[in-house]
Amino acid sequence: MGKKETTIYDIARQLNLSPATVSRALHDHPAINRNTKVLITQKAKEMGYRTNTFARNLRRQRTNTLGVIVPRLNSYFMSTVLAGMEKVANEAAYNLIITQSLESAQKEIANAKTLFNSRVDGLLVSLAYDTEETEHFETYVKKGIPLLFFDRVLAHKQCTSIVINNEEAAFEAVTHLIAQGCRRVAHLTGDLRRNVYAERLAGYRRALTAHGLPYDETLVRTTDLSPEAGTEAAAWLQHLAPMPDGVFVANDSCAVSCIIALKQAGVQIPEQIAFAGFNNDPVSRVVEPNLTTVHYPGQQMGEIAVKTLINHLNGKESLDATNTIILRSELIARASSCRGKSL
Repeated sequence: MGKKETTIYDIARQLNLSPATVSRALHDHPAINRNTKVLITQKAKEMGYRTNTFARNLRRQRTNTLGVIVPRLNSYFMSTVLAGMEKVANEAAYNLIITQSLESAQKEIANAKTLFNSRVDGLLVSLAYDTEETEHFETYVKKGIPLLFFDRVLAHKQCTSIVINNEEAAFEAVTHLIAQGCRRVAHLTGDLRRNVYAERLAGYRRALTAHGLPYDETLVRTTDLSPEAGTEAAAWLQHLAPMPDGVFVANDSCAVSCIIALKQAGVQIPEQIAFAGFNNDPVSRVVEPNLTTVHYPGQQMGEIAVKTLINHLNGKESLDATNTIILRSELIARASSCRGKSL
């Protein structure tokens, strides 16, 4: 059996004061004189008193806690998003409860239920690969709990989304490869049910069309974009006839492992195959040659997401589908793609 929690009544009995006086002193009420406050505070500390934040929050109908659901925690991009969220939440005296779906819709549903039962004031979500139904978020909408999607989003008339222009970023990356002389560009993508990968594929196709190159679906490979998938893709690329001379990959970790496997097989990068990735992970600056990539402002996304949600909770901003926030991305050209050519 655990030791019984100390209450304000226990402190009051020890000091022969009323519970109301103890409560006011612990909440720094101006009606209680300084010496009494010091006496009560010291006795509370001595007796191991802890403020019952949960009970107080129930009375206020506010927990100052936000729920977060992300696909994976072991992602550099997502870690930068969470760093941004933590920064703004801490400054506003909010706490975060962070969960991961592990790319599973079922786990995402369980997380949404757990956070709802934890009485979070709002929810921030980046969707799992296989999420198709959104019924598990309707309990939030019906209860009036604000819901905001970021990165991997879905359209909902009562929810704001924060994204980058994935299609335009992909268009720019593939256009860069074409400018370097690539004429047969392959694309490694993720689950196309998610907006980020569908939009990057659309940008890839648009760049080919804009420069008079045919779209060949046999040059598009859907993977989970893991490092293992990159290694497997290297073997696939070498068996294509003819072998592609450029590859656009929807994330950096998959691109880097693909480059490493190709180099081990004797393929020259970028002379034989030029590469562009996405996200600007630190690994992009470690691999040789350094990886051309798209800078995705993760920390800024996290900061804006939490700031927007808190502003809504404080009545300063509304959340709805018309309030889609689009952040700027930037192509960073490095040695993995640069052959010293231009269109």
